[in-house]
Amino acid sequence: MTDEKLMVCLKVCIFTGICLILLGVYLHNFSDVIEAMAVNGIIISAMCVAFGMILSLPTKMYLTFLLVMREAEICHK
Repeated sequence: MTDEKLMVCLKVCIFTGICLILLGVYLHNFSDVIEAMAVNGIIISAMCVAFGMILSLPTKMYLTFLLVMREAEICHK
């Protein structure tokens, strides 16, 4: 996998993670269906947020690491 394809894949993971976080917040705060489901509804909204964080945080760290490595290569040339 080339670097460009990896970057696109990581950006898709970040976008998906942020969407899941926003979905979880929406479900928890504004959805009557989730409220009617009681504990199961809370678990569903919490899982959306949890999976969103799992997808978004490590990819941000990896992208930052790649940018720092590129910056170091440019400075040392």
